[in-house]
Formats: sequence, C-alpha cells, structure tokens
Amino acid sequence: MGDDGRVLDIKVADVKLTAPVFHEQAANLSAALTNLVHALDGFGAPWGDDEQGKAFHDAYGPQQKVIERAAGTLVLGLVSIHEAMVDMSDGHVDNDQLIAGMFTKVKESTDGTGGGDSQ
Repeated sequence: MGDDGRVLDIKVADVKLTAPVFHEQAANLSAALTNLVHALDGFGAPWGDDEQGKAFHDAYGPQQKVIERAAGTLVLGLVSIHEAMVDMSDGHVDNDQLIAGMFTKVKESTDGTGGGDSQ
C-alpha cells in the first residue's frame, strides 16, 4: 500500500509507454544470444588450449546448452511481459469504460418508463 492509502494505482499511459521496452529488450537479448551461439559454434573453441582456455572450456562447455536455453527462456519471458502489459492496458481501458457505462444517467422517456437514451 502506498503512502496515500492506495493499494494499486495503474496509469494506462504508463503501461502503454513501458510495454514496448520489454519487446525491444527481448529483441536485443534474442539478437545477442543468436550472435553468441553462432560465434561460438562457428569458432569451435576460440579460447585455445592453454591453461586458461582449458579452464574456461571446462566451466563453459558442459553448461553451454543450459546457458543458451536459459537465455532463450528470458527472451520468452520478456515477450510475455510485453504481451501481458498490452493486454492489461487494453483491459483496464475496457473496464473503465464498462464502469463509466454503469453510472451513466438514463434519460426519462416521455411515457415515464425510463427507457430513453443514456447520456
């Protein structure tokens, strides 16, 4: 809860402004992952056969696929956050319109039934 007593204060404009950042960062991470995989696969073992190169390979080699899958999962997570934020902002706008419609006055019809147009 915030200092002003509000539990949740969603500003649709902020959500709409922030959502594309997640899409952009997902694309950036995906490109970086693709570059890493292609570079390392293309170079074979560029870290060499010296002591440091062997130590790197011993630590990285067995974990390479796990690291690549984890980074791929992060890409999917960022895309998912982007999509959820877009859906949330759309839903928030729809909900506001629905609630506003519930509280719209209904014009009295000429026959007194109250079945006129809403304002």
